[in-house]
Amino acid sequence: MIEVNLLPGATRRRPRKSGTAAGLSLFRGSAIRGVDRWTIAIAGAWLIGLGTAAWLYLGTNERRQELELSVEQAVQDSIRYSALISKQDQVRARRDTIAAKLVMIQEIDAERNIWAHLLDEISRALPDYTWLTQISATPGDDEVSFQIVGRTGNTFALTRFLKDLEASPFIQGVQLTRTEIVRDQGERTLHQFSITARYEEPPLEILTTVPLQLEGN
Repeated sequence: MIEVNLLPGATRRRPRKSGTAAGLSLFRGSAIRGVDRWTIAIAGAWLIGLGTAAWLYLGTNERRQELELSVEQAVQDSIRYSALISKQDQVRARRDTIAAKLVMIQEIDAERNIWAHLLDEISRALPDYTWLTQISATPGDDEVSFQIVGRTGNTFALTRFLKDLEASPFIQGVQLTRTEIVRDQGERTLHQFSITARYEEPPLEILTTVPLQLEGN
């Protein structure tokens, strides 16, 4: 209902809202404020979630880049170390080959010097009035065996020759295999003999050698 104020100076009274209208207004205000709070909370949660996701993504991406760099560096190191190992293996193989050749040379050289030692020892043990007509190698099992054929004026010289040969550090197994009396062109009586023996490896302390070997390990 509309009210008209016909009295001058009278104060206009505002119409009072009914209790139902006032309650509805309060409910609407509270609902709006509640909706605003939920909206703000949801928006804040979204922002926090997006920020966290962005931080995790950036951190994961940075970590991935670091891992890729580490893997690339490891691959480069592996290639470099593989080349170094290959070169080292080649050097070792070459060193082993040279060492094997040196051992072979030493063995050949040792066998070459055997006869030089034997001839020197035989010549040193040869007594006066005794001469040799033949020195030859005889077959042996992994041993240097030899035969000496010669003549002497008496048996005493032959006995001394046998003892001196046996006393040599390079000779062993001295045996008198044959002896007979012969005459030379001057009709002199001589004792012809045949001796067999074997080469013996002498003690190292009586030898002066210069070993051939590679320096280092």
